[in-house]
Amino acid sequence: MIGERLVEDMTEAERERARRVDAILPALRAAAATADHTATFPAGHVELLREAGLLGLVVPVEYGGLGGTLRDLAAATFAMGTACPSTALAYFFHNTSASRGLLPLEAIEAGLFTTDEIPVVRAFAEKVLTRMGTGTWLANFASESVKTAAANITIATTATEVEGGWILQGEKSFGCATGVADYYLTSAKLAGYDTAEGLATFFVPRGAPGVSTRAPWDGLGMRATANNGIRLDQVFIPHDEALTVPGAFTRMLTVSRGSFVGNQLAIAAVYTGCAQQVYDDTLAVTTRKTFADTGAPIASSPVHQVIIGEMTRQLETAYLWLRYQLAIETSDPPVKPKPEVFTQWRLGKGAVTEACFQVALGALKAGGTSAASMSGSAGRALRDLAMGLVMTFPAERGVLEVARIRTDAEANQLFATAPTDSAPVAGAAVADAPAGTGQVGYAPTDAALAATGSSAPASSNTASSGTASSDTAPATGGVR
Repeated sequence: MIGERLVEDMTEAERERARRVDAILPALRAAAATADHTATFPAGHVELLREAGLLGLVVPVEYGGLGGTLRDLAAATFAMGTACPSTALAYFFHNTSASRGLLPLEAIEAGLFTTDEIPVVRAFAEKVLTRMGTGTWLANFASESVKTAAANITIATTATEVEGGWILQGEKSFGCATGVADYYLTSAKLAGYDTAEGLATFFVPRGAPGVSTRAPWDGLGMRATANNGIRLDQVFIPHDEALTVPGAFTRMLTVSRGSFVGNQLAIAAVYTGCAQQVYDDTLAVTTRKTFADTGAPIASSPVHQVIIGEMTRQLETAYLWLRYQLAIETSDPPVKPKPEVFTQWRLGKGAVTEACFQVALGALKAGGTSAASMSGSAGRALRDLAMGLVMTFPAERGVLEVARIRTDAEANQLFATAPTDSAPVAGAAVADAPAGTGQVGYAPTDAALAATGSSAPASSNTASSGTASSDTAPATGGVR
């Protein structure tokens, strides 16, 4: 199984789920070049993933899923990343939706909800899991254009209660599977709240009146992720299609193992899979081609030996960071407290994505001018992996936050209160980036979130990234 290159100690049950992933890789690989060239998510991939049962990979069996864990998701996104990084990224964001079902149920078990709240919270959580487990594609939308200095992700989209439900108004700057997913799982703030206590989640049908797609996204990262984002203009959502219990969002976060939804490393696995593939392609070409005068493989030249050696070092660096993060987020019982797991990810995310980018850069150098094409393996990987540099947050921010935690003995605040006006704060993140993985719709990850008082969304559809939004530089392949 391709996924075993990352998750080396798979159980037999994990191998069985990984076989489902391997079975679809040829189809993903065959469509990848055309999808990238046209910047279009292959429509057939939805049914492909559905028939394989993979839309319910991390959903418990009792809800119709395969019962996988973060280990399965990381192996799957890694394997898909070797075939079609765009599909892998969009698939990752679908799977982040499971946190909106799993975490509320864990919070109920932990006694974090009242007797009156439990039926409402449970019904919504089980609806999320049942829909995913039975083959419904959910796009996870959180990223917005509005930025605040105190948080990585700021929610300005508003939800106003009316008879029978809620009216949503706002704009989501990036979200993988725009126009592809069956539902957009959308974050908004309840009218009257300016803090994270008012954050709520809504099922928004793709074709609901008032839902429209933003302008086509011509991003730097993975192009075939359908990452345009959506506009919500007086969109009505029934009460039973929403989780609007005040404080539900913040309470469920307290039971996650690591960062926000505790699955962000599966985004980094997408980048690592892409890096592994361009590494393999480089070795194949440079060992097969020979010098005209000596007949020796091009890979045998001193320059290529140095380049390939450095590519190997960088790729192994990515694996080491990723595997360690996976170990501390999935160990049972936990081997590290949540603050330490979170801190490790702030370092690990940047280390993995920087290393993967260096692998692609080495591939470009090894191929020379003849390989410097956006239709080639090195060119596409270089562009795709560049998104990882700004996805969610750049390595520099992670290092800064860890330094502050260590020197000031303060935990990084997950949520912050934004000013009552939604205007971006000077010096704050300017990216309109996708949140999530590296580029297209993402869901909030380990980034901080804030609720802002204004409902007027910014109209920029430019850069950003990360989990659903980049906290700094613009980027094109963010994640949610």
